[in-house]
Amino acid sequence: MAKLKRNLGAIEAVGLSLSVMAPTMGMALNVTLAAGAAGIAAPLGFAVGTVVVVVVGLSFVFFASRITSSGSAYAYIGETFGPRAGFIAGWCMLLLYIAGGSGSAALFGNFLRAALADHGVEIGGWWLALGVAVLGLATVFAWRDMSVATRLMLILELCSIAVIVYLGVRILAAVSGAEGLSAAPFRPDPAIGWWGIGYAVVFAVLSFAGFEAATTLAEETEAPGRAIPIALVGSVLLAGAFFVFASYIQVVGFGLGNVKALVASEAPLNTLALKFGTLRMATALDIATSVSALSCVIGTLSAGARMLFVLGRAGLSARAATVHPVYGTPAVAVGIVSVLMLAGLIAWAPFIGPADYYDSVGTIGVLALIVAYLGVTAAAAVHALRSGSRLWLVIGGVGTVAMAWPLYNAVYPVPAFPGNLWPYVVLGWIGLGAALLVARPAIGRSKP
Repeated sequence: MAKLKRNLGAIEAVGLSLSVMAPTMGMALNVTLAAGAAGIAAPLGFAVGTVVVVVVGLSFVFFASRITSSGSAYAYIGETFGPRAGFIAGWCMLLLYIAGGSGSAALFGNFLRAALADHGVEIGGWWLALGVAVLGLATVFAWRDMSVATRLMLILELCSIAVIVYLGVRILAAVSGAEGLSAAPFRPDPAIGWWGIGYAVVFAVLSFAGFEAATTLAEETEAPGRAIPIALVGSVLLAGAFFVFASYIQVVGFGLGNVKALVASEAPLNTLALKFGTLRMATALDIATSVSALSCVIGTLSAGARMLFVLGRAGLSARAATVHPVYGTPAVAVGIVSVLMLAGLIAWAPFIGPADYYDSVGTIGVLALIVAYLGVTAAAAVHALRSGSRLWLVIGGVGTVAMAWPLYNAVYPVPAFPGNLWPYVVLGWIGLGAALLVARPAIGRSKP
């Protein structure tokens, strides 16, 4: 069985989780989506989403301390429900990583275009070339040395977060001095109610999507039973606090009575930087967001390649399970995932624009992710039941219910076109995975 090179630590694991989540990039777009669902209560949606993801994260911690495989959800679910169920979970996670990386590559070009436009330089459709270029750069990083890549991603993401925190402090000071800060964003919008909070949690989960990416480094991490749980819990808590803060400053920055402008904005942080700061700050935020997108492309490509590597090793493709003889990375899987990301970027993004492309593939990815998360929480509950652990049984059961809520709200009431199509895309992807199980019976012969 092919083995990955074990040379990473907790810092690299945290770096990968934060890079895939890309907190800066998520807050540049996902707050507008959450506000569209929950109105002024978008921060409440992120707060509830944080609690939901913490509960789900505990199920990952439960398995991460017991199973040290790069397969993440595939290994955890496969250990409990069998390798075929595990394969479908891993297959769903693979879709998330491909969609997230491709969408982030588009956003890299989009935010650099916005930074240049602030200074009168219009590049038009050249954002696509920038997206393709950053995908190529990410491929090199993921192919050669994950130790260097993950540390670089962590540094870049923390610097980007610092820029938003600085803007947020300025907004809070200005709003507090003018009209006082309000707690209304932490109560359901009277015109929408709790349904809106449930739908906003979908976008909160989208913001957290990839927190479990650290588990894909389990085979390359020293003392994974300790390092991976630390990375999971630490990245979720850090990101959750940042998401609530960043969503609150955007709602109060635009004004409680001006939520429609926030929802309509394609670059809300840029708008707020111009309102409460300077042109230079707006440019810095655009660059910080593009850097976060770069980090996300590297992270999702790395995590996706490791997921494909494990699926390949389980019987999907022996070629995909090849390890580079020098770098110890899943080089072939990196190339395959990179090509799939590039295909979506070229074939779809130019026709609808980078922001809508990210919105579309991001929603598709997070729906697939929720399916996988449901499987992990249910597996934790069943595993705990078999071992007689009441605490973990409760945690797994609560996590399953918590994940079912945003999934239900994502499909009913039926979203407007084209959002109503995305659940069927995910079902089609799952159907393709099931067809592969039938075509390649070897996939289900052994446990992860």
